[in-house]
Amino acid sequence: MANSMKVSVILCTYNRCESLANALASLDRSKVPESIQWEVLVVDNNSSDATRSVVEEFSRRDPARFCYLFEPKQGKSHALNAGIQAARGEILAFTDDDVTVEPTWLQNLASSLTKGDWVGAGGRTVPERTFLAPRWLAREDRYALGPLAMFDLGCEPSKLMEPPFGNNMAYRRAVFEKYGCFRTELGPRPGSEIRSEDTEFGQRLLSAGESLRYEPSAVVYHAVPASRLQKGYFLAWWFDKGRADFLEFGNPAETRWFVVGVPLYLFRRLAAWTLRWLVRVGPARRFYCRLQLNYLTGQVLEHFRRSHAPRQFPAPNGS
Repeated sequence: MANSMKVSVILCTYNRCESLANALASLDRSKVPESIQWEVLVVDNNSSDATRSVVEEFSRRDPARFCYLFEPKQGKSHALNAGIQAARGEILAFTDDDVTVEPTWLQNLASSLTKGDWVGAGGRTVPERTFLAPRWLAREDRYALGPLAMFDLGCEPSKLMEPPFGNNMAYRRAVFEKYGCFRTELGPRPGSEIRSEDTEFGQRLLSAGESLRYEPSAVVYHAVPASRLQKGYFLAWWFDKGRADFLEFGNPAETRWFVVGVPLYLFRRLAAWTLRWLVRVGPARRFYCRLQLNYLTGQVLEHFRRSHAPRQFPAPNGS
């Protein structure tokens, strides 16, 4: 990495002071060359617990490293965008308050961004070492652990063909200046668990022809609370994923036929996956079909809601 390079780690948090302390402790153990200036900017998204005290304790011990920022407007994307504005780095790395990072995480994630080929990078997010997948989960499915925020494309570095996850990614500051920041309607916020603000941004860059790198040596360990190892959580996550994908991508350009405001092809896919669910044998394969049905149902509902929402008309001049 270049001697003058500055890196900012942006970590947004909301009412998770205990896991936040673990995340910051792991960042504090980071092994970064002395020539690299780096900071950890914690954005408190209006927490009501001891979040501020936790951050201030780290800042007291190392005021040049740990910084606290309060963002009162609720919603993760608002917090992320506030962090981008306040960060001082030329490279902006992102992680979450429920992970721990390897000591070499930051150096490995950011090192490729000092070269001209890459504008962003994503690392490898894996479960804690004690994690055991439930029997009802089809582990052969590449995205089986997506609801648990895992991102693992193997042990070989490569060019990314899909966007990285927000708990383990980094971008040059210049891409935010060129392409804008995170879309606030996609990030989790009060009344909505729709996510995808991170993957939408990465997809925005990929669609524009930018190059992103997969760096498996940048490892993050993600906590898996018992509340998430439930079928209900997975079903709800895929339902919200369907809604988010509609908000992000809309309809395919070739879509022509609609029923009650919903593309006909979605009803066909629902029928096909319902049939597969009925004939599948084995709990994991049957549950995989259920997840696909929830994903499609989320898309159908969001299409229906948007097509039947009251239209907004501009007010007459002078009113």
